[in-house]
Amino acid sequence: MFTGLVEGMATVVASREERGGLRVDLDLGALAEGLKRGDSVCVSGACLTVVTQVDSVCGFDLSAETLDKTCFSAATLGSKWNIERSLRADARLGGHFVTGHVDGLGEVVGLEMQGEYAVHTFQAPPHVAPFLVSKGSVTIDGVSLTVAELLEKGRFTVALIPETLEVTTFGEHEVGQKVHLEGDLLGKYVLRYLEQAQHNPEGLRSALSPLVGE
Repeated sequence: MFTGLVEGMATVVASREERGGLRVDLDLGALAEGLKRGDSVCVSGACLTVVTQVDSVCGFDLSAETLDKTCFSAATLGSKWNIERSLRADARLGGHFVTGHVDGLGEVVGLEMQGEYAVHTFQAPPHVAPFLVSKGSVTIDGVSLTVAELLEKGRFTVALIPETLEVTTFGEHEVGQKVHLEGDLLGKYVLRYLEQAQHNPEGLRSALSPLVGE
C-alpha cells in the first residue's frame, strides 16, 4: 500500500528483455536505503518488486501484462520515474490510499503555468473516467492529486505547486505524453456497490436503512 506522496525520482540506467518481459535497473539514490530483495516499490504509479539490488541500483521485472497496461516499454536510458517506498504501519498517512494497480493510460492534453504554479489537463480513457470526481483524489504516475476541475468527456485538470513540479516528473510533462492513472480506491468500491445494487434494489435499501434511520 502507498500514499501517493512521491519521495523522489529514479533514473533508468539499464533495460533488457528477459523471459518474455523486461528487466529494468533504476538508480534510486538515497531512496534505495533500507530496501531489499522482495520489497514493493511504487514506480510511477505501478507496484513493482525489487528483484536485485547493488548499492543504490535496484532491478525490477516487468511482465508482458505490465508492459501492455503501462507506458514503461517506451522508457529510454536516463528516463526519470517517480518513486515511493511502501507505507509502514507506524507511518503518518498523507495523500490517499494508493494500491499501485494502474487502471489505465491517460494523456497530457494541456499545460498552463500560472506564475510558479501549474495547471495540467489530462484525458482519461472511458473506463477510468467514472472514477473521477471534482475535488476527489486521483493518482497520476504515482502522485496523489486532487481533481481541480472535471471537464467533459473524461478530461480533468489538476493544480500543481512548485514542490510537486520539482520532485516529480510533472515538471517534464509534454502535451501528448502518456501517464498512468489510478482511480480512488474508495470510489471504486462505492461504484461497484452501486452497480451491484442496480440488480438488487431491495438489498441496497436494507444496507442503507441503518444509515438513514429507516
